[in-house]
Amino acid sequence: MRNNTDRTAAETVNGVQVRAVTVDEVEEWNRALNFGFLRPHAGVAPDLRRRQRELGRMVAGFDGDRQIATFRSFDVELTVPGGAVVQADAITNVTVSATHRRRGLLSAMMRRDLAAAAERGCAVAILLAAEYNIYGRFGFGPATRGSGWDIDLSRTRGLREGLPGVPGGRIDFVTLAEQAELGAELYDRWRRTQPGAIARDEIWWERHTNRIQVPGDSFKAPFAAVHRDADGAVTGMAVYSVDNKWDGAHPDATLTVDDFIALDLPTAVELWRLVLSVDWVRKVVVEGIAPDDPLPLLLQDPRAATPCKENADAMWLRLLDVEAAFGARTYGAPGRVVLEVEDRLGYASGRFAIEAAEDGTGRCTRTDDDADLALDATELGSLYLGAETAPRLAAAALLTELRPGAAAAADLLLRTPLRAWTPTEF
Repeated sequence: MRNNTDRTAAETVNGVQVRAVTVDEVEEWNRALNFGFLRPHAGVAPDLRRRQRELGRMVAGFDGDRQIATFRSFDVELTVPGGAVVQADAITNVTVSATHRRRGLLSAMMRRDLAAAAERGCAVAILLAAEYNIYGRFGFGPATRGSGWDIDLSRTRGLREGLPGVPGGRIDFVTLAEQAELGAELYDRWRRTQPGAIARDEIWWERHTNRIQVPGDSFKAPFAAVHRDADGAVTGMAVYSVDNKWDGAHPDATLTVDDFIALDLPTAVELWRLVLSVDWVRKVVVEGIAPDDPLPLLLQDPRAATPCKENADAMWLRLLDVEAAFGARTYGAPGRVVLEVEDRLGYASGRFAIEAAEDGTGRCTRTDDDADLALDATELGSLYLGAETAPRLAAAALLTELRPGAAAAADLLLRTPLRAWTPTEF
């Protein structure tokens, strides 16, 4: 789907004008964003928002001169199974004032953004959904899942004996400036190994190391520990904070891991050994970690790690170019499956044959062959990175098996060695 519509042009929806904001309107856009996110008390950050503004992609709904809805997007690299990246339209800062709900404003802002993204050649669009039932109607499906652990140190007694370490390696605490510099290089290497990871830009690192101070954020300088191998190369980083709490004369602190990156298991072992042995700490909360990370199995007592209650769907994804997206990823087994996709917005509509070779490479092409499976664009978004399986979707009546055994065959084809995960909020 391609067109040459001017995405900076305005349109009127039920008496409200939807258009891109000018530079002079960014500060008011920030106020409308805070209001929509139920934070009218938060101050604005006009300098940050002006840096984030891209022509035509910071949008507002105007009731007269007053902004009552916000929407922003930017392009970012998304890692797919196999380590390749596709260009994704990342949607964020979506709000509609409570006084203007149910007037079609979100639909108007979403339609114009997806059309522009398809025109630019983005293979997918992604977002983080605050509520579950909003974005399925636009073809988005849950594509990654958040994962975290609460670890009771009095029960686990640390890591198992005999785990691999790094001979000659060392761990050092670093400054905020070093965290930004070393962390950015490390993360950029690591993200190519994790399906579902997206790139972090300079603004992300500046905001998370307090070089940019945003009203409403409660920044507290963390501990940032960097691991280096025997040659001095950085192979991992753990960023954490400590709630220095006492129960009378007894220490009862909680350590919260905010960011954890390790290029290999030995590095992870060394960093976890540090995190799990900090004096005065009785509980470790790992807020974000890959769903299939082996951390609980590294503990002497895996039962000491219980899932965080916040664990839920995280990034949602919708296909804009099915052939490009499925052609970029790798596959778990050789085979062929034909999908009949229904998409009310049209981007993913049609019949597609996905074919995978012995070496895991594959291609996706339109076809007139009989379909094996029928599904909606929403479920296609959930299948793409491996967040869901075809048999499970079929069991939930979210996918129709048109050929007996096709769901199981598709499961083998689409299977990934690593479950998708998005460690970076946007």
